[in-house]
Amino acid sequence: MLESASLTHDSTFKGMYNVVHIDEKWFYMTKKIEKYYLLPDEEEPYRTCKSKNFIPKVMFLVAMARPRFDEQRNEIFSGKIEVFPFVTREPAKRSSANRPAGTLETKPITSVRKKEMRSFLIEKVLPAIKEKWPRGALDGPIFIQQDNARTHVDIDDPEFCQAAAQDGFDIRLTYQPPNSPDLNMLDLGFFAAIQSLQQKERARNVDDLMAIVVKSFEDFPTDISDRIFLTLQTCMIEIMKKRGANSASVNIAGANIAGANIAGANVAGANSASSNSAGANSGLQSLDALLH
Repeated sequence: MLESASLTHDSTFKGMYNVVHIDEKWFYMTKKIEKYYLLPDEEEPYRTCKSKNFIPKVMFLVAMARPRFDEQRNEIFSGKIEVFPFVTREPAKRSSANRPAGTLETKPITSVRKKEMRSFLIEKVLPAIKEKWPRGALDGPIFIQQDNARTHVDIDDPEFCQAAAQDGFDIRLTYQPPNSPDLNMLDLGFFAAIQSLQQKERARNVDDLMAIVVKSFEDFPTDISDRIFLTLQTCMIEIMKKRGANSASVNIAGANIAGANIAGANVAGANSASSNSAGANSGLQSLDALLH
């Protein structure tokens, strides 16, 4: 992730503009315990579910790349590839007061295996990347970064590699270092942020939950996404300080991802004039100075 020409002096990060981060996350219909601020004469909200220990949930696969801006910080590419719910549409077996038998219902996929992941990558993620990727940015490979979960597709999977090499694209799978969730921008801050937005809305069924999660994904500010990538670089600095050990950590809870000085690295550099090159890292101090 470092520019090879800068390794001997004033090391700088690559822009990371050709990396798509993917990961899965469960989103719940509601929380088991919620806090409300009520007026003295206001009734407490009444919430029901079949079992408080088995609250309905849906798994989503999210794909995000680093946003791109012009020299005036006007957005060129949001970096938002897509959010994909793991659901199926099945006909209702019996009639009810709400719908007749045979009506298609949305059901969560509760068990995601490698074949489902391969299908999602080939049929959904790859087409979405090819559709939304900036046409002027096809001068090199695009890497899809995933963690080391057993259900994830092998980086040399023949079916994936064949689909990824079509339409003039060179898309490759890569693993992030094991046991290092802070090296994925989704785990680093994006998931927590859109979950916070999602929990402000009330979902009555799976379709409502899907619509709320998609809206939260689309409403998330692009400039904050860019700053999460700068925080990701800060995490890399901390890992390098520990010589690659998993004990490295960044106090994200006490850090303002929207623009704070974290561990000596000024992530407010996201406001630099241009973020379309490695120069977007101008807000970061020299790695040589930070590592010694």
